[in-house]
Amino acid sequence: MTEYVSHGDPRRSMALLWGKCEPPTRGPKQALTVPEIVAAAVDLADTEGLGAVSMRKVADRLGRSPMALYTYVPAKAELLDLMLDSVLGEVTTDYPYDQGWRAAAEASARAGWAFYERHPWVLQISQARSLLGPHELDLYEAQLRIFDGLPLTGRDVNRLVTVMSDFVRGAARAVHDARQAPKATGLTDDEWWTTRSALLEEMAPPDMWATRWPTITRIGEEAAFDQQDREPGDDTPYIVWELLDSFEFGLQRLLDGIERYISSRAP
Repeated sequence: MTEYVSHGDPRRSMALLWGKCEPPTRGPKQALTVPEIVAAAVDLADTEGLGAVSMRKVADRLGRSPMALYTYVPAKAELLDLMLDSVLGEVTTDYPYDQGWRAAAEASARAGWAFYERHPWVLQISQARSLLGPHELDLYEAQLRIFDGLPLTGRDVNRLVTVMSDFVRGAARAVHDARQAPKATGLTDDEWWTTRSALLEEMAPPDMWATRWPTITRIGEEAAFDQQDREPGDDTPYIVWELLDSFEFGLQRLLDGIERYISSRAP
């Protein structure tokens, strides 16, 4: 299920994101803080998934009643905003700008990859709308700086940041889905392939392949599906390994393309 941010009460959400909420002047001393609530919610999402996050479960983790949380955070919509901006603050922006844009861009991509590895639940949150929170903007600023000063328009710089971010997120989502497949289906990759491949041979006999799917046949004969680069003893599931390999290959080809584009814009 896809979740969306920025759909709670606008003023309250923005005030919480930017730390502008005024503490109550009356009543008993507050026993919790917003950062404590957010940290508990993030820990819950990390361990049980985003679907497990609710005001009640977060309250249980903190040893409080759900009503106690509403004093600080009005609803789950605002909590989700706070969770996402909080973890975005973890993404390193210490890119090697002095080594050139390509080194910085690769460092940014790998920082994003590590971020999704730590918090895969973020992949369930739509990127259709921005948070406009401080950590999100800090990260965006750092990514824009990678291409700043090059012979590019501002529009080009924004596009390149978006392309890089989309590539990393898409690759991370594919790997996450592949890792979850055995638990969701009850079959390992090997079990799935053994069962289905035997049936495929029955449905599509070998003499059909050369005429109907000649390209698949040819690259198969060229060992396209053999993982020659796999290290001895590497027990990564076949599909996950393929996706990880595709990420590494694709990242370099993407950077090659950006490099060629930048060169074409040079005076």
